[in-house]
Amino acid sequence: MSLSPNTTLAHYTILSKIGAGGMGEVYRARDSRLNREVAIKLLPADVSSDNDRLQRFEQEALATSALNHPNILTVYDIGTHEGSPYIVAELLEGEELRDRLDQGAIPLRKAIDYAQQIVSGLSAAHEKGIVHRDLKPENLFITKDDRVKILDFGLAKLRGNTGDAQGSEDATRKAITNPGVVMGTVGYMSPEQVRGQLTDQRSDIFSFGVILFEMLTGKRAFHRESFVEVMHAILKDDVPDLDGVGSRSTPALDKEET
Repeated sequence: MSLSPNTTLAHYTILSKIGAGGMGEVYRARDSRLNREVAIKLLPADVSSDNDRLQRFEQEALATSALNHPNILTVYDIGTHEGSPYIVAELLEGEELRDRLDQGAIPLRKAIDYAQQIVSGLSAAHEKGIVHRDLKPENLFITKDDRVKILDFGLAKLRGNTGDAQGSEDATRKAITNPGVVMGTVGYMSPEQVRGQLTDQRSDIFSFGVILFEMLTGKRAFHRESFVEVMHAILKDDVPDLDGVGSRSTPALDKEET
């Protein structure tokens, strides 16, 4: 179900469609109560009956709303429109980190700045007992003023869900092995995710390290021809030394690496 301009959801008026993906459609909208523009992510009715997708959607809303940090996307509201659940969040202007990396390595000073912001956001989540579990360049957004925002907590594990821990890991594997998205996700998985084991904040730290490597070198740490080879490399191979790929090192970078 696509929403046309001027469609009203509660006190939000749709202005235009921003994009669409496996987890729903995203729209620019006007909040008439606070007179501001917002982003609305809508899970179409025809897929809201899919328990896995619905669970991820609800998990994203629950996890993100529990966090209040400048480096994490802010969720304002949730609701339902004609049977389709939606999330209202701050409207971001800029691009995904993936778009930046597609152009090559990021300048050292800028890469360190981004890295410090990612660590700050992750630390805030971890302090709340929330593990992201799907950290990758597609889930990191760079605003026009160079602020990093962590997106998509749809696979997040929240403190208090330990009773359903194994089921949560099964949901992670289902999402990761979904055809069409596997190569974009597997390369940033931690070894315990590859093995299908339970995860904690160390899994996010591993994924962050892989992203940092790519920011500094412009190359993927575990680039292989197939996702099976990528998974094997994550389990068996060491990440190449930064010196070996012509990267640069500074005291600030050494601090990030430790």
